[in-house]
Amino acid sequence: METMETSPSLINWDLAASTAARLAGPGPNLSAAEISAAVESLRRLADASVPHVHHITGLEAARDLRDSQVLVVDRASWSKANTQSFSVMLKPTLEKLLQTRGQNLTQASAAVGGAVTGAQLGSVLAFLSSKVLGQYDPFAALAPGSTSSPAGRLLLVAPNILQVERELNVEPEDFRLWVCLHEQTHRVQFAAAPWLREHMLEQIGRLSGLLMGDMDSLGRRLADAVKSLQERRSDAAPGPGGLLELLRDPEEKATLSHLTAVMSLLEGHANVVMDAVDASIVPTVKTIRQRFNARGKDRGAVEKFIRNLLGLDAKMRQYTDGAKFVRAVVDQVGMEGFNRVWAEAANLPTEEEIHDAGRWILRMGL
Repeated sequence: METMETSPSLINWDLAASTAARLAGPGPNLSAAEISAAVESLRRLADASVPHVHHITGLEAARDLRDSQVLVVDRASWSKANTQSFSVMLKPTLEKLLQTRGQNLTQASAAVGGAVTGAQLGSVLAFLSSKVLGQYDPFAALAPGSTSSPAGRLLLVAPNILQVERELNVEPEDFRLWVCLHEQTHRVQFAAAPWLREHMLEQIGRLSGLLMGDMDSLGRRLADAVKSLQERRSDAAPGPGGLLELLRDPEEKATLSHLTAVMSLLEGHANVVMDAVDASIVPTVKTIRQRFNARGKDRGAVEKFIRNLLGLDAKMRQYTDGAKFVRAVVDQVGMEGFNRVWAEAANLPTEEEIHDAGRWILRMGL
């Protein structure tokens, strides 16, 4: 059989990016001067947030963080960047699938399947690209032909930041700095724990391999998941992980539990840093917090369904659970004690420890 490139055969990444760009709206209507001013502002505030993160976290890696790129992007560029990252995260799984099932694939059938999957992924990215404010991408440099810094890149999605600050009617400079504090904290986490990128790749690869390995039943399992969500009462509590909640066996469950704990830690820690600032740093921070936290109450039915389907509400709970863990640990053993978490993978909290900080403190001997 003719040798096939893994990425374009099993998932058409270019089609995913172009589909997302076509489906996602451009965002607020801005003049060229307004766009230029916003880009300059976000770059400046991203840089200004670094010393604040250093002061709050006490991590030496944050003292003068200049090891990765800061990019102010639109929705289409964010989607393109994420197809590149996904290609890195899924590469081992896709290569394994090609090796084990390649004899049953022709070039034509693989291309058709890759196009379908690429279009589906693009529609998901289109939805997400209108919601995310910023993202630290530690995997960018590993993509084929990448020119990114080895330490990754920080993406600030300008149209979404501007749209939200207008919806909330908050001071733009204050809101942008507040957002940058959260995203820069993610840069610091990976700088303080240089082993974390490979650890995350290993865990994501393991989970994706488990989820995608049983290709014969994956379609049925996806259909069952969607049906379950459609039949769920509108007032029922959302499941903990959207589709992932129904797509796991015991081994998947253990891997997903670990990833959930790590993501809760990363997101919660970033939220704690973001909320540690006072009016001397972000003058209107109290108003920003109140209005931002109230945004979720007005989501429409379609958006609620999609968020539940994708597990986005579970992600929001990760922010809350992780923040509670970080605050509990810092309250009991201080920030220096908490920073033991970045020393090695064995120090990462389990999902149970996220909900019971005392167990982690005891295990660490603090």
